[in-house]
Amino acid sequence: MTGRVVVVGVGNPFRRDDGAGLAVIRALRATPPPHVVLAESDGEPGRMLDLWNGDDFVVVADAVHAHPSCPGRLHTLSAQNTAEIAKRPASSHALGLGETFALAAALGRMPREVTVCAVEGCDFGLGRGLSAPVTAALPGLIAMVVESVGRAHADLAGPGPPR
Repeated sequence: MTGRVVVVGVGNPFRRDDGAGLAVIRALRATPPPHVVLAESDGEPGRMLDLWNGDDFVVVADAVHAHPSCPGRLHTLSAQNTAEIAKRPASSHALGLGETFALAAALGRMPREVTVCAVEGCDFGLGRGLSAPVTAALPGLIAMVVESVGRAHADLAGPGPPR
């Protein structure tokens, strides 16, 4: 088995719902999935690129803006979907995940596979604590991340024995 499974929670705990990705990592640290690297990031592209290698499977947990919005709605996106969404504002970070993945591709630093698990936020203002819709959606977001980790481990393990 080559590569690792890396889960990156992206966000800013002082921008309300933007802290959702970090909340996922903190919850997973209480009962960490086996054989997983857990990391927190503020979303700065250079620091994000340092969290993974080319043979890694990366799962990103983040909060997003959506128009029209449905706070608390969950999304699973690929790196390609995320790059397409980057054409319009989708993040409260200076540069969003789409730009980070575009930079990684241009530099030959994309991981083997990327899955983005995201929740739609409604309050990205200054302050601590998640809004009620994002708090209610957090268990579902954590479950999506854990499911993505399971798929990544299965892909890393390769096909099972022939039947």
